[in-house]
Amino acid sequence: MASPSAPAALVLVSNGPGELTTWVRPLAEQLHRQMPLRPRDGASPWSLDLVLVPCPNATGVEHRVAAEWGLFERIQPAKRFWGLLLRPWRTGPWPKQGLVVFLGGDQFWTVLLSARLGYRHLTYAEWVARWPQWNDRVAAMGPAVAARLPRRLQRRCTVVGDLMADLSERSRSTAPLPSGEWVALLPGSKRAKLQVGVPFLLEAADRLAALRPQCRFLLPVAPTTSIEELLAYAGPGNPLQHHYSCGIPRLEAQPQPRFVTPAGTSIELLCEHPAHGPLSQCALALTTVGANTAELGALGVPMIVLVPTQHLHVMQAWDGALGLLARLPLLRWLVGLALTAWRMRQRGFLAWPNIAAGRAVVPERVGTITPAQIAAEAADWLAQPERLAGMRDDLRSLRGQPGAVAALADLVVELLPPASAL
Repeated sequence: MASPSAPAALVLVSNGPGELTTWVRPLAEQLHRQMPLRPRDGASPWSLDLVLVPCPNATGVEHRVAAEWGLFERIQPAKRFWGLLLRPWRTGPWPKQGLVVFLGGDQFWTVLLSARLGYRHLTYAEWVARWPQWNDRVAAMGPAVAARLPRRLQRRCTVVGDLMADLSERSRSTAPLPSGEWVALLPGSKRAKLQVGVPFLLEAADRLAALRPQCRFLLPVAPTTSIEELLAYAGPGNPLQHHYSCGIPRLEAQPQPRFVTPAGTSIELLCEHPAHGPLSQCALALTTVGANTAELGALGVPMIVLVPTQHLHVMQAWDGALGLLARLPLLRWLVGLALTAWRMRQRGFLAWPNIAAGRAVVPERVGTITPAQIAAEAADWLAQPERLAGMRDDLRSLRGQPGAVAALADLVVELLPPASAL
């Protein structure tokens, strides 16, 4: 709980694990470097707080992950968001002055929160600022955001750049991976994706190892999951596990955690967060859709993006009103299945690099795909390093210049009330 002696609050608002790792944490660390903030500086006039908002793409444990960083004086879990809006005084004393910064989720939630607390409001907009008339300032990823604003509001917009562009800079100091042809496996971080992704990728790794014995595999453990949870999804407790031939891997703890499949494929488990350094050294990644495609793109890691639709009944992680209906107990099966099937038919690009470029920079494999097909395609890519280099160059060309995190932090400091006024 924030101290009553902190006369101004800086509130970062976000939703899911990807945004927390790639947007919230870098900005919070940068702000602590630039100015005195509670809780690290107990004498600071500013507190740094985190509010999580409801989101179908969240896991529900984001607040625990953020607490481990030691960056925030208080953290409001998503389940308490409505209570915060209705009765903010019940969550502790809130200073009379402050700034709310949107960093993921629905932009309208931060509009409501800033109005309820009486704080200024800053939105970081990747593609569009949806409520610019209620924003004190808009920090844009690129000029296209500003171009979409009404002319009278464009002066409120500052282009700071892509926050993800700084990932590659921060990954350069990491230790090199052992020699080998490293392939990253990213099954996702939420239940609907892990149910499919874990057994699918374990079998794909077995089949790829048979095609290219020099391959070595790396599986970053998302901060919102655990090794034990991944092992459970690889076992008989997962109703989808029997659809795949990988079998149940054993967990070896030494010299570092790894899964070893019954076929003998070793998959190193990476528990450091963020895992950008090791990931940046991988030749290829096999990944689900989501914020991880943006992270990989920012790191310049070639990828194959997988959406196996043969298990549509567990792929109901959509947003919007229909997505909410699909998660209601009585309607989940019928509406969720119909919605997901419709979204798959009507889809545009799903991976962040393709959305950003407006063209197919990385392959997206959507449909009743099999691990054997994906292993064969991965082997084909790995056998042609010049093609991989071309994909890597395309990804780097989309990334933009580093410095967006510092630029956004400067804008935050500019909007905060000066210490002399507190």
